[in-house]
Amino acid sequence: MAVGARSGHDESEDRPSNEGVPEGAGSEGEPEGGGSKAVKKPRSFWKELPLLIGIALILALLIKTFLVQAFSIPSDSMQNTLQRGDRVLVDKLTPWFGSEPERGEVVVFHDPGGWLEDTATPDPNAVQKFLSFIGLMPSAEEKDLIKRVIAVGGDTVECKKNGPVTVNGKALDDKSFIFQGNSACDDEPFGPIHVPEGRIWVMGDHRQNSLDSRYHQELPGGGTVSNDEVVGRAIVIAWPVNRWATLPVPKTFDQPGLNAAASAAVPGALGVAGALPLVFWRRRRLTHGRTAG
Repeated sequence: MAVGARSGHDESEDRPSNEGVPEGAGSEGEPEGGGSKAVKKPRSFWKELPLLIGIALILALLIKTFLVQAFSIPSDSMQNTLQRGDRVLVDKLTPWFGSEPERGEVVVFHDPGGWLEDTATPDPNAVQKFLSFIGLMPSAEEKDLIKRVIAVGGDTVECKKNGPVTVNGKALDDKSFIFQGNSACDDEPFGPIHVPEGRIWVMGDHRQNSLDSRYHQELPGGGTVSNDEVVGRAIVIAWPVNRWATLPVPKTFDQPGLNAAASAAVPGALGVAGALPLVFWRRRRLTHGRTAG
């Protein structure tokens, strides 16, 4: 009986032999002498850290410039939608593709001139300025405002005492977004006002605590804001965490017929444009007939 058979085979294992191999010779692929090729050591983390920080800062700056930017809410004019101290993220991308403010959106815009002349500007330190510059902290020096777009270019907006805000003759149901207990405009009725093309009419959700378009009608633009002054649409409350929420457009701004009055001139203009060639053709034919006779 065989004892200690390996894997069921009686033959002994073939082992590689070093016979004939010069002493000191390495295995295949290794240089003689047993040495190995020099392997390039990876750069240490601390040497790569400045590069990583530089790339991160550049990306942050690009994001702030072209995509989104954080803004801090400094007042109570947009309660209860936004509270003082909230941080919102503003979409700056879509305006690059020709998007314009739409009714119901909450937008951030630069001071059109004279709206914040009595408001003191904070004096941030160097670190705050740098973080604000690259978009990691809300801007502290720029005089920006945040309000809700009520009407856009071509609209007619009005609000009488004890009445609702109307856009193109359609009443807005603002109960879902204005501050509880506020009236639509009893503190400052206005209109009717025709909003020029390329401009918007804005109001705060806390109507009795918002110096919005109603209070700046004596300034150039008649209280309206140029679309060019709009930084972008506020899309989400990012901070504090327990306040996280999106900022959708209230349903009342999607009601049927809201665009009817604003676009009523379009069919007429198209009709005139279509009729002109027929008129000229008829006149030419009549003139040609008289000349021939």
